[in-house]
Amino acid sequence: MSAHLKDYLWAYNSARPLRALKGKTPIGFILERWQDDPERFHDDPVHYFPGPYS
Repeated sequence: MSAHLKDYLWAYNSARPLRALKGKTPIGFILERWQDDPERFHDDPVHYFPGPYS
């Protein structure tokens, strides 16, 4: 599988709201959990998600 296709699939799947997460994206769900209980995380999860300038 080409790198371009992998990048596209990751972006599509991570930006898509899911019913199982009550309409939140996976990234939004993780960030919300981090804000509610940061003790569960070893690191700030924001650094693991690409932003608009990456």
